[in-house]
Amino acid sequence: MLAGNPHSVFMGELLRRIRTSAARLLLREELAAERLASEDKMRACFEAASEAILGVYRDGRICLVNARTEEMFGYSRAELLGQPLEMLMPGRLRAAHTAHRHQYFRYPQVKPIASRNELVARRKDGTEFPVEIGLAHVDTPEGPLAFGMVSDTSKRRKVADELQRANDALRRTNAEMEQFANVASHDLQEPLRMISSYLQLIERRYSPLLDDDGREFIHYAVDGAARMKALIADLLDFSRAGTGAATYRVVNARDLVQNALANLKTALDESGAQVSVEPLPGILVDPVLFAQVFQNLIANGIKFRKDSRPHIIISAVCQGSEWIFSVRDNGIGIEPQHLDRIFGIFERLHSSEEYPGSGIGLAITRKIVERHGGRIWAESQPGIGSTFRFAISAETELASAAGGGRAS
Repeated sequence: MLAGNPHSVFMGELLRRIRTSAARLLLREELAAERLASEDKMRACFEAASEAILGVYRDGRICLVNARTEEMFGYSRAELLGQPLEMLMPGRLRAAHTAHRHQYFRYPQVKPIASRNELVARRKDGTEFPVEIGLAHVDTPEGPLAFGMVSDTSKRRKVADELQRANDALRRTNAEMEQFANVASHDLQEPLRMISSYLQLIERRYSPLLDDDGREFIHYAVDGAARMKALIADLLDFSRAGTGAATYRVVNARDLVQNALANLKTALDESGAQVSVEPLPGILVDPVLFAQVFQNLIANGIKFRKDSRPHIIISAVCQGSEWIFSVRDNGIGIEPQHLDRIFGIFERLHSSEEYPGSGIGLAITRKIVERHGGRIWAESQPGIGSTFRFAISAETELASAAGGGRAS
């Protein structure tokens, strides 16, 4: 066969075109199959969505719903399609929503779900429930189509209401406890003061007439009354540490330490303690309350000392959005198994004869730190010393104060 044969050329061109057409047809079929598969995936995602999704035309007719919509509102798909969207709202809200819908289609835009978009919806059985709505839109040949994503907020609203009630009850309880503590403090300290005064009077006047046992008994009674008085005062301080108004302002922590040292002057002089204070930052706290944190931790280092001279080092480092303060001492230390106990109220690791006190100081310290949105913990090596650390926000804006309060 000659290469230039017209019949051969024609047949070759025909075969080429047939192959090209077949390839194009195959490609279209593959693209169509891919499109159908993609549509199936999108439809599956649409139906599996955890929130109700509705498509609505400009005139308010519902044209698209998913399975969650049927479940949320109690209507079947057939009962919803083609019906006005306002059927899903209480009658008193329909006119207002119709106006909002017309406004939205006039200037369509994306509106993410947010609490400010909270509305009231109505189920088929007539019950009402709170919802939040997010909106989006697409253009179609039939005109703009709005999509609404509806979230049922009933559970969240219930939890929020319960939390509010609990907070209100807690505030009332705190106020009642503070009032009780004040009354109890006064009512209990008065008789204790009288008992202590008369016991001391007996000790002074009649001590020569008593034997050693009698003098020892009176000494125990006087000492017990004094410790009870101190315990009542400590309980009152503990009740006040987490209640009442707090006044927050930015203050240099070094000033708080100096205030604490001034209050501890007698203990510092008697023990010969050395307190080293490294550069400290400004923090947003209630100065009166937070000075007590440093005072309690320094006093702890003085009290639980060894035979050597107490040395306490106070420092701070910034870690992320927090200041981590450290109060390190060279005292007797704490066994590892007791580190979680020491911040509990009335928790004592030693008898009052060994180390006096009520066992409330560290509990008060933790309460104050936590009221400021912080946390406190301890690290220790028995016989070497302890380091108390607490974290407090590095922010100096009033809004960051955990306990609220007011600026001064």
